[in-house]
Formats: sequence, C-alpha cells, structure tokens
Amino acid sequence: MALELQGISKVVGGSPHIADVSLTLEKGSLNVLLGPTLSGKTSLMRLMAGLDKPTEGRVVMDGQDVTGRPVQKRNVAMVYQQFINYPTLTVYENIASPLRVAGAAKDEIDRRVREVAGLLRLEPMLERTPLELSGGQQQRTALARALVKGAELVLLDEPLANLDYKLREELRAELPRIFQESGAIFVYATTEPSEALLLGGNTATLHQGRVTQFGPTPEVYRQPVDMITARTFSDPPLNQLGVTKRGERVAGEGEAAALALPARGSLSGLADGRYTIGFRPHHLHLTPPGGAAVPVTAQVAVTEITGSESFVHVDFAGERWVAIAHGIHERQIDEPTEVWIDPERLFVFDEAGRLVAAPGRQAQAA
Repeated sequence: MALELQGISKVVGGSPHIADVSLTLEKGSLNVLLGPTLSGKTSLMRLMAGLDKPTEGRVVMDGQDVTGRPVQKRNVAMVYQQFINYPTLTVYENIASPLRVAGAAKDEIDRRVREVAGLLRLEPMLERTPLELSGGQQQRTALARALVKGAELVLLDEPLANLDYKLREELRAELPRIFQESGAIFVYATTEPSEALLLGGNTATLHQGRVTQFGPTPEVYRQPVDMITARTFSDPPLNQLGVTKRGERVAGEGEAAALALPARGSLSGLADGRYTIGFRPHHLHLTPPGGAAVPVTAQVAVTEITGSESFVHVDFAGERWVAIAHGIHERQIDEPTEVWIDPERLFVFDEAGRLVAAPGRQAQAA
C-alpha cells in the first residue's frame, strides 16, 4: 500500500498554493512535511485527505485513483494543532466514538479502544473526562481517536505546537514508537527542523508550495540539494557569504574581500568561479576550534542567553550570522568580536543555488 501524489497542483483565486508536487509515501512510513508558515504544509495535507481537490494531478491510494473521492469515503484520520475532544465524554468514549459511528460491535469497540489506549499509555485515564487531563494527555486522546479507526493514512498538522515544552518533549519521544507500531502511513507537519530530526523517517522540505527535496531525514539534513532546502532545514537560519575561488585561494567578495579560506574540506576540488558558502550556527565558533578554522572580526548585533546555550548574532560584510555556543557567552552590542569559520564544515552552492559540496562530500575536481 502506498500514497502517491502525481504532479499535484492547487490554485486558489489565481494564486498557486501547491505547485507540481510528486511524492510516494509507503505503508508503515513516517513522513515529515517541514517548512515555514504558509509554505504549503496544510494545503498539501488537505489534498492528501480529500478535503480539497487538486487543480491538476492525481492522488493514488493503494493503486486506485482517489482524486475525486471525498474524505468521508477515504480511510483517513487527521489530528490538528488545536486538538479536539468531546468535553462531556470520558476518554474511553472519546476514543470509541468513531467506532460507534461506524456501527462496530461492542466487543470489537472495547478491544480496539483498550489496544490503542495501551499504545498511547492512556489506560489509567479511560474513565476521566478531558477536563481532568493534562494538555499532553488530551492530545494523546485526540491521537488515539484517530488511530482507533485503523486508518491507512494518518495526518498530523503541527499536533504539538500548542503544548508546553515538557509535554512536547514527552510526546516527541513517544511518537516514533507509536508510528512504528501502528503500520499506517503517517504524515507529520512541522515548522521546526529539530522536530523533524527527532522524529526521523523521511522529510519533505517545502518552500512556497513546492517540495524542494524528499528523502530520509538525516540525508536531507546533511545533503540538501540546494540553498533553499538548507535554509529550510536550519534553525536559526543558515549563515552564508558570497566567495570567489581562484586557484588555491577562496576569498570573500565586496566588503568581505579580506577574508581568505584555505581550499580544503568542502572547498577542495572546486572549479574557479563564484559560489556561496553556508554554515550552520553551531559551526560558527566563538572560541578557536583548532584545525584550519579561520578567524573573522565581526560586530555583535545581539546576544540571547538561554542558560545552557548562547545565541550570538553578529554582522559581517553586510551579512547577519548567528553563532550557537554551549554555556554563557556575554557580548556587548556593537563591540567587535572574533568568530571562527571551519572550512571542514561548509556547504558550497553554485550561482544557481545548487549544492556542489558539503561537509564530508568534496566537490568534484574541475
């Protein structure tokens, strides 16, 4: 069983919400839709569910074209950011409600409710009402109601966004186990790269209604095909700088002309020409990391200290960079500070924004 999106597009009022998306999601897989707000995640899920019909393309489920089939006639379940439970019903009855609507036998209802309650660790709460539950338990109840249907496709639209940090971490840790044991196709939408990495599975990065890359989550993170994907999969944003390669010298452009990097690591083997280098905030160092790292004098813009980490925002040659470092690192606004760039940890993009080299993957020699 698989869900296939074949050249799907959706135009609303002359504005493209989804543009030429083709994906194949396999049975038992976890698939993350990662992108900022308004990138098309919810629009794509609605097309998968049958809540909306595509302007172009086909939706195929288990080999059958279901493009025009309404959601009521599909075996689909959806959990939203705003979790919804029936406040006057017990947890047991909330979970059982779709089975009762379907006319399932009493014994079958009891078996399936207790089975999914065990999966989501809700057995002690079955006789409580939603108002007697924590936020995490309420969300698990909503998820259990979706799972008990035995849906082939389960769509989760930022289901943890409204929970506090502790509850989010609790459910994030449990979800991969739940996904693995259910056997359904799961699609999970999030704006957070860290959540995609934690959940694993496959990730589709979205930008302005287009899927820029789809594949195993670690692969998309480590080998983004282009700059847009690398930016989408970086939080805080990817640091970047325009450079020119001439012989063994890789130098900054314009105001950054004094910056020179050794042609090693990701820069090794590049053909002469113009490129953009990108590096993630935890690869911009506040103290010398050793090796071939190159110091750069930048100006402090703002410092955010979370306790365990410091986020130091600096300006260099018209670019705003962010460095993440463990511990407390106080910097005064507008003061000069040295940061270090490691040539071994660079992404390199050509003038069209395509990835040509990455950490652990050198460019091909010209």
